[in-house]
Amino acid sequence: MTMQPTYSFIVPVFNEEATLPELYRRLSTVMDSMDGSVELILVDDGSRDRSLQLMRDLHERDRRVCYLSFARNFGHQIAVTAGLNFVRGQAIVVLDADLQDPPELIPPMAAKWRQGYEVVYAQRLQRRREGWFKRFTAYVFYRLLHQLADVDIPTDTGDFCLMDRRVVDALNAMPERNRYIRGLRSWLGFRQTAISFERDPRFAGEVKYTFRKSLALAIDGLVSFSRVPLRISTYLGLFSAAIAILMAILIVYWRFFSPVSPLTGFATIAVAIFFLGAVQLFSIGILGEYIGRIYEEVKNRPLYTLGEVAGFGSGDALRSPRSMNGLKEPVS
Repeated sequence: MTMQPTYSFIVPVFNEEATLPELYRRLSTVMDSMDGSVELILVDDGSRDRSLQLMRDLHERDRRVCYLSFARNFGHQIAVTAGLNFVRGQAIVVLDADLQDPPELIPPMAAKWRQGYEVVYAQRLQRRREGWFKRFTAYVFYRLLHQLADVDIPTDTGDFCLMDRRVVDALNAMPERNRYIRGLRSWLGFRQTAISFERDPRFAGEVKYTFRKSLALAIDGLVSFSRVPLRISTYLGLFSAAIAILMAILIVYWRFFSPVSPLTGFATIAVAIFFLGAVQLFSIGILGEYIGRIYEEVKNRPLYTLGEVAGFGSGDALRSPRSMNGLKEPVS
């Protein structure tokens, strides 16, 4: 029977061969300083470089290192989810592999956990060496989400956090397939607190969250935790109806009292048609986002498929797929 660790560190990895050696060096120092046993779970999200081989080497050198390897790329949020499915610790830390989330912040997080907090999230004070466009769009998005979401999602927070075992068990029981982890942990509640930090620049390699991926994640956050976009289409429809009624009144007035009007003719008709068409397409697009998520949920496919697992004991075999959440479970 494998001894259960006190702490579990989850690190999603996608093409991070340049950062993995430094990441392990800094994490191993932190692991040695913790007040309990630690397991490090690296989740390979279908990397195309030597990341998986480096993870194998780290596992051979240090048995505290476990790893999961996806059969293909499933995305960052699913990689975090897979790590949460496999953790065995009582306090679980999620951080990125690019070292923008400093591992040295973990001991202060653990201290907060020892004080009784069940979620300790890292809140960014500033982003070092990031372009103005990235900083501006992130600033706007987090404040927009904070205002529109049905739950209180803290601003300027990412997935870097420490969660108690109870929180992780509750997350694993949630069936969502389009997962926005930072929103889900806020929705769960529990006793939460923040630790502020200044986000470092990426240690090495290329940025993995491109504008397109960041935009997709932002849409996931808005659609998953707010019904306001649906209401926007309703408000636009009411606004269009009000404009139409006003135009009808003006047309009747011009017909009887001002036969020659500057607002008659083809141009006015074309503008009205294009405006109504834009409102309709915008509303259909919003509905499509919500319907698409319903479609993903009802298919009930597994969130991910695993190609390789090591470090979890019992030959790292997997049980047969269970019906719960469509996931596979490690043998304890």
